[in-house]
Amino acid sequence: MIQLIRGFKDILPGEVELWQYIESTARSLFEDFGFREIRIPIMERTELFARSIGEDTDIVEKEMYTFADRKNELITLRPEATASVVRSYIQHKLYADDPVQKFYTIGPMFRRERPQKGRYRQFYQINAEVFGIDSPFIDAQLIFMLVKLFSRLSVTDVEAHINSLGCPECRPRFKEALAEVLSAATEKLCSDCVRRSLRNPLRVMDCKVPSCREAMTNAPAIIDFLCSECRLHFETVKQALEKLKIPFVIDKRLVRGLDYYTRTTFEIQTSYLGAQNAVVGGGRYNGLVKALGGPDQPAVGFAIGFDRLVEITGLKNADFKQNPDIFIAAMGENGKARAFEWACAFADSGIKTEMDFSDRSLKSLMKRADKLSAAYVLMVGEKELEEGAVVLRDMTTKEQVSIPLENLVEDIKAKILLTTNA
Repeated sequence: MIQLIRGFKDILPGEVELWQYIESTARSLFEDFGFREIRIPIMERTELFARSIGEDTDIVEKEMYTFADRKNELITLRPEATASVVRSYIQHKLYADDPVQKFYTIGPMFRRERPQKGRYRQFYQINAEVFGIDSPFIDAQLIFMLVKLFSRLSVTDVEAHINSLGCPECRPRFKEALAEVLSAATEKLCSDCVRRSLRNPLRVMDCKVPSCREAMTNAPAIIDFLCSECRLHFETVKQALEKLKIPFVIDKRLVRGLDYYTRTTFEIQTSYLGAQNAVVGGGRYNGLVKALGGPDQPAVGFAIGFDRLVEITGLKNADFKQNPDIFIAAMGENGKARAFEWACAFADSGIKTEMDFSDRSLKSLMKRADKLSAAYVLMVGEKELEEGAVVLRDMTTKEQVSIPLENLVEDIKAKILLTTNA
């Protein structure tokens, strides 16, 4: 038997309905805030991610699914969505008509990392990106929107963590101070962080290895090195969140693992997931559009870990189970032939319909209807066709009524819709 590739999973009926509800809730909320959906390719040129994420990041160095195509060009299954959305914004000159654009996208990403609870090699994200707005108020609004999304999904144990990563003006002074601490703690650092400390010391703060985290206990905080403009930006974000009554934690150790982030960075964390406690990561990336060949436009966005969100939502798969409105128990060849027509007509009218095409007895058919939790059962056989009326049974009240064949579809549809809307 051929089985799943390690780190991948099937999303089965029963779970899919919950995923669809989360997607529709996110779409509705995001569109109320002016976002539009964009759908981006699953594969891109490897260069896109190397230039945007950073060549010496774990994602690019270790985790990407990269291979050469028949023309020997390197292509990569997307490990994240932001770079692709930025590429699309530039390639299609979406900034020409109006540089301010708001997009969201939902779909699978791919990283070859160690599978664990809530983390897969094919995982799903909900992303939102805003271009052309430099105001700190949009940073705060994104966090507000996320908090409202979690509220609508009955996720209660979440907390916003925020920090500022500064900008190219103020970050060099911080890196110098950080490098001094790292040089004195080399023996405590993992091999990856020893290498990072020389090339990009900021990444050491993002390491999850316990010895590295311990070594960073007395490391300087980047918010103590902010220039006046970055400090004002961060203060405005905090004040805006306070006015919106959104609780937050200033997390001086919070950095992002990608090269393109500047100024505001944030996570939405939960205690439900243990050590891997972040369900959302985001922030501002003002230099990325220009770095990838576009105009110098500011940008900010976030990514929600869909798989993790499903785990922590207060909603259950059973809440979204779709049971048939009607089950047709047909007996005899003539009964099945007429029932087949009705089944198609019911379904075309928006009535969830099931029919058994086997030659089972009425008792067996009723057991199947009960197993499917059908609201009604329509019983038809040779006798009912001769008498010109079928039997409709309410599976909740057990009441049975006779329904004439004339206008049968419309009469039963009206009865079901009346019960459904009651």
